[in-house]
Order: sequence, then C-alpha cells, then structure tokens
Amino acid sequence: MDFEEELMVKAAWHYFLEKKTQQQISGLLGISRMRVIRLLDKAEQTGVIKFTMREDNIRRMKLEKQLIEVYGLKDSFIIPTSQDATVAEINDAIADAAAMYISSRIRPDAIINIGYGDTTGKTLNNLAKNVETPISCISLTGGVSIYLPNARSNVFNARLFLIPAPLVVSSKEMVGAITEEHSVREIVRMVSLASFTIIGIGGMNDEATILKSGVLSKNDFLYLKMHGAVGDILCHFIDRQGNVVVTPLEDRLVTTPLEALKSLSNVIGIAAGKDKREAIKGALALGSIDILISNEDTAQWLIDN
Repeated sequence: MDFEEELMVKAAWHYFLEKKTQQQISGLLGISRMRVIRLLDKAEQTGVIKFTMREDNIRRMKLEKQLIEVYGLKDSFIIPTSQDATVAEINDAIADAAAMYISSRIRPDAIINIGYGDTTGKTLNNLAKNVETPISCISLTGGVSIYLPNARSNVFNARLFLIPAPLVVSSKEMVGAITEEHSVREIVRMVSLASFTIIGIGGMNDEATILKSGVLSKNDFLYLKMHGAVGDILCHFIDRQGNVVVTPLEDRLVTTPLEALKSLSNVIGIAAGKDKREAIKGALALGSIDILISNEDTAQWLIDN
C-alpha cells in the first residue's frame, strides 16, 4: 500500500465510520481540507469504500416505485410488515408512518385536512405531539369525537376546526340544512387551503371504525356488502372499481364529496392489512389519491392484483 492509498483509507475510516468532519480529519492527518475531500472522492471512485443497502430496504423501495407506476401516484411510503401483528398494531404502525412522512414535509403553521377514522385520528395525535409549531387541522366529515385529542396526549400542538354535526343524520334535508350553516360553510371554505389531506380507507370487517363507534350496525354493513361495497373513503362506501355504492345512507352523510378530493393537493391514503386490500384497490381506482402509505404485504398484493 502506497502513502496516497494509506491516506485515502485513513480519511475514509475517520469520515464514514468515526463520523469525524473533514476539518477534523485534516488536522488528524496533517493535510489540507481540500485534499481530504479529494481522498474521499477517490476512495469512492476506486472502490475502497462501497455503499450497500439492506435487502429489505431495497425491496420496499422497489415496491414504492412499482406502486407509483401502476397506480399513477405522486409518491408512496411502504413500511415493513409484522406477520403476527394485530389489526390495531397494524393501524398504529401506519399512523406512525403517516405522521413521520407528513412532519418531515410540512411547513410551520401548516393546514391539514383530516378524514374520519381511527388511523387518521391516531395520525393527527402523533403529528400534534411531534411538531414544533401548531398545525391547523380541518375535519372533512361530521362526527366530532373521532377528531378529538387522545386522552393520553400530554402535548397536542394543533388547532382543530371541526364540523359541528353528527356523521350520519336523519334525512337528506337535514344534511342540506347543516351544510348551509355559516359555521360549517367557513370550515368547508378552509379545506382548499390545506397543504396535505389525510384520508383513511375503511374495510368491511368488524374492526371498521364506523361500525365500532356505533354509527352503523352490522345489519347496515351486511346491506352495504350485498350492494357491492368493499370499503369506504370519508364514509362514502365504494365498490371494487371505486364507484360509490348508492344506498339511502349516502344521502344522510355529513361529509366531503369524493369529487372534491380531486381538486386538493397531496391527498394521502393511509391503510394496510388483508381486510382492507379490496377497499384500497377501489380507493386507488378513484384517481383521487396522490400518495399511499401502507405496508409491504399490502403493497405487493396491490401490484399483483
């Protein structure tokens, strides 16, 4: 090994393994900082230093790229699948991932739209605990309780603008009256100002938030399934092709129309799990989702089917 190569190896060791700065290495080796930079470049070019990525990371990056290409997305974020995870644990992991994705991209005093659901509610809580400056969150549906802070949250750095109404009301006329209220119209007006819109994708299983919360009954779910429903977005139930399933329930919802999603920026769909696969595929067929956050198994199924 000649002196130049020895310097190159030492510079690379100090920089990549010991995490020393170029200036510190300059002092340790008694050479100029510019020479340190040239040695590090040469170490990479000659193969003294080789960069590798873990195989599981490479696999997820490939899945993200395939999802973007197959479904025409702007972006995707795929997390590892835990084979023995419960539905609740999967939802927690997706909520953590969504909060991480958004918090690294939002500006101070951001406005974010939030859809109905347990996972979106957890995402909101995670975001509000981690951001340094307050964010403004706009509800996209009625059903106030799902948007409120978790009782265990000591820090909730968010301002909530909620539609003061139930999610499901007694009649189409009641929906019309509520949406004409000044306070509701002001919240709806704010929706277009958001930099991100977070929506959950609900499945047709017993763990569905709208079922567990008592808004709908199991008989309601059975009726919707018989009409082809595979899941819901903003409580609009859709079939495998992403078409809204037309039932009397649709007219009694206090929620944002699905068509309105297409005019919003950075619509993020968050969902994973076997029970939601068909619903996620239907949601993607709508063409309103820009970014999908899910796990490996779900992403692979979406690509294969």
